[in-house]
Amino acid sequence: MEPDKTFLITLAHTKMPFGKYKDRYLIDLPEHYIVWYYNKGFPKGKLGEMLQSVYELKLNGLEDLVRTIKKKYPKQ
Repeated sequence: MEPDKTFLITLAHTKMPFGKYKDRYLIDLPEHYIVWYYNKGFPKGKLGEMLQSVYELKLNGLEDLVRTIKKKYPKQ
């Protein structure tokens, strides 16, 4: 199954909306913070889906994929 292109583009441009890391791009959140959410439970809704995706991307060493998408598809 091919990843949803628009989801990845949106993920690349989404910033954390609250907390200690407010306004930091989700892909740039520290790994320990993402793992904490993984253990605690991701929030409901779109943000939770994105944080879970960031967890999977970081787990598999694919953060640069999202950074490349962010450069290739600037936010409009």
